[in-house]
Amino acid sequence: MVERLSLQRQRRRPRRGTGFTLVELLVAITILAIVAVLGWRGLDGIVRARVALTNNLDQTRAMQLTFAQMQSDCSRVVAATLLQHPPVIADQARLRMVRYVYGEDQPTRLQVVTYRVRDGRLTRRESVATRDLAALDFAWQAAGNDSDAADALVLQSDVTVMNMRIWQQGAGWRTPPVPGEPVNAATVTNGLEVGLQLRGRATSMLKIFLLGAV
Repeated sequence: MVERLSLQRQRRRPRRGTGFTLVELLVAITILAIVAVLGWRGLDGIVRARVALTNNLDQTRAMQLTFAQMQSDCSRVVAATLLQHPPVIADQARLRMVRYVYGEDQPTRLQVVTYRVRDGRLTRRESVATRDLAALDFAWQAAGNDSDAADALVLQSDVTVMNMRIWQQGAGWRTPPVPGEPVNAATVTNGLEVGLQLRGRATSMLKIFLLGAV
């Protein structure tokens, strides 16, 4: 009799399985989904920040190279007495200058260099170095009306605006003249200020160059 009662009690006890219930599985899956979403958002933020930092570094590196090239050109600007026009003219989104070209075992020559912003790209062109003033004047005119055949080197992309001012002896800082305004060739230009505004940046990068420093 006692053994029968003991067996009946054992049969009435609920069996406890070793697996998870459906509710526990749903809770676990929900927690894993939340953790996965949070992890993905964090990883996505890190990737975006890395891409933005890389782009900024590339822009800064390109800007440093651009200003270094401008510094080299400006330091070799010819004297105003050698030409019938100013050696440096900054107009609408374009900078033209005549500079010396020094070569090993070669005589000093002259060259026209043009910086131009078009379609968001800042390019640099240089004419063939020459000692012929007539050929130099032809290259100067060709650079002014965009008919020069020299290859353009892209220095900087995503440029929205290039602002320039020139420092003239006795007149101070002046903005570039409007198209068609006469330019006094006798006025000595000593300095050049260039500001480049890049897309996505709140402020422009500004650099001042001394003309004919070398």
